[in-house]
Amino acid sequence: GYRPVVEIQFDGFVFPAYDQIVTQLAKMHARSLGKVKLPVVIRIPYGGGIGAVEHHSESPEALFAHVPGLKIVSPSNSSDAYWMMRQAIQSDDPVIFFEPKRRYHDKSPLDTSAVPDPLHSARVVRQGTDLTVAAYGPMVKVCLDVAAVAEQEGRSLEILDLRSVSPLDFDAVQTSVERTRRLVVVHEAPVFFGSGGEIAARITERCFYHLEAPV
Repeated sequence: GYRPVVEIQFDGFVFPAYDQIVTQLAKMHARSLGKVKLPVVIRIPYGGGIGAVEHHSESPEALFAHVPGLKIVSPSNSSDAYWMMRQAIQSDDPVIFFEPKRRYHDKSPLDTSAVPDPLHSARVVRQGTDLTVAAYGPMVKVCLDVAAVAEQEGRSLEILDLRSVSPLDFDAVQTSVERTRRLVVVHEAPVFFGSGGEIAARITERCFYHLEAPV
């Protein structure tokens, strides 16, 4: 009856387990025609911010997002970390929980009686009118700081915390972009074949007649 929570310490050390995660854990539900559920959470501290290199500051979320059967989430603040971890454990699907290292020491109030947003839904954390900035995990706070500076310069930035990489809440991104008509995607991970390129392509398709400029 227990639901396993496994920790990989750090991001760069996950690859010896990559085969088990993507060829066994991710596929067992489909392989058993739905009879076997895999309520497993894999915690992976990831990203930069701690002054370490090789095997300690990587962002491999796109590698796992390519795999059917895995869910990929990343909180940007301590309150979301609490609620999203509980929701990930409650899920009957395997969830990879990417924990941004540069946010480990952040603190915020926590209302344990609150009703959390759905695990895979994006959230507007700052409303704006001139531009949507979509980010997740460690970069959300960076984008909020940028928005504060932009406001002093007379620009209004809307910050969208994606929270989930797979599945990704494209409807929320589209709704915001249809309002602001511009989109910037921000993440730490590699640009080439990264999540930002997928978001840019999808939103260009969905919002072609709303965009005032390329993503």
